[in-house]
Amino acid sequence: MNCTAVGVDIAKHVFQVHYIDQETGEMVNKPIKRAQFLEHFANRARCLIGMEACGGAHHWARQLVKMGHEVRLIPAEFAKAFNIRNKNDAADARTIWLAVQQPGKPVAVKTETQQAMLALHRMRQQLIKFRTMQINNLRGLLTEYGEVMGMGRGVLDKAIPGVLARVAERLPAVVIDTLREQWNGLSKLDEQVAQIERRMREWKKEDKAVKAISEIPGVGLLTATAAVAMMGDPKAFRSGREFAAWAGLVPKQTGSGGKINLHGISKHGDAYLRTLLIHGARAVLRHAKEAGTWVDLMIKRRPKNVVIVALANKMARMIWAVLAHDRPYQKNYVSTKLA
Repeated sequence: MNCTAVGVDIAKHVFQVHYIDQETGEMVNKPIKRAQFLEHFANRARCLIGMEACGGAHHWARQLVKMGHEVRLIPAEFAKAFNIRNKNDAADARTIWLAVQQPGKPVAVKTETQQAMLALHRMRQQLIKFRTMQINNLRGLLTEYGEVMGMGRGVLDKAIPGVLARVAERLPAVVIDTLREQWNGLSKLDEQVAQIERRMREWKKEDKAVKAISEIPGVGLLTATAAVAMMGDPKAFRSGREFAAWAGLVPKQTGSGGKINLHGISKHGDAYLRTLLIHGARAVLRHAKEAGTWVDLMIKRRPKNVVIVALANKMARMIWAVLAHDRPYQKNYVSTKLA
């Protein structure tokens, strides 16, 4: 290794760095305040800096790369394997220092634009979660007064005016007004979600990569924007198979003595992206009308959910191929290798 390996445990106020001084051979493990962190590396020779892929890691990685350093963001579960004893800042920095020198798959450093799109996805996800909680809360409260409504938002909106009118004869007005405000608040949440989706569509028009993979069947607005933002640099993955494995869409393997057992999908990577890919594959399978395709042949001999995951795996590979090779999606494309 031509450069010094440095392990960095980032935090809110005090960072811990661990490395071996090339001149004295001394092992250095010291804290550095947040304000002096970049200054510490500004005057150093090129280093291999390892950090856990956690909150703020991508920001610091971008700043250190601008200084000419090589930065590897390490998955937390990979670094954990090198923790020997106690769990503290100094031990964590040493753990990361050990991990960054081992062969492994680092997390691609994301751009600020990619992180901004992920922020929109996270906020939209939180709004939908809160809206679902609000609907379930209303249904649960009104059940206490003998008013049972069916499942679904449409059923709630249709039934709740009559329900509130009947319950108003027995409850104080302040309670009815509060319940009505909670119901009206659902419309505000709907508008917030719709506004975020409008901004995603605007970004889709400007981003070449998002437009390219949107042509793939089953890849809609949410899947396309999330895939581009979460993948980072597509060339960080050696193949579409590796990207599909990173998304957790491959079987988990166990075995010993040369015997390999395949189980359900590994569910590694981000659950949100994997969920979008599986939902997209389910939509494709539901509306597929082409006879003779590999999906039609597979569904005759495998369970439906297995076929859906297999199709999601194929979609992930196609997304990587379109982005990594910078070419448009072709429906009947056949991969050929030179002899």
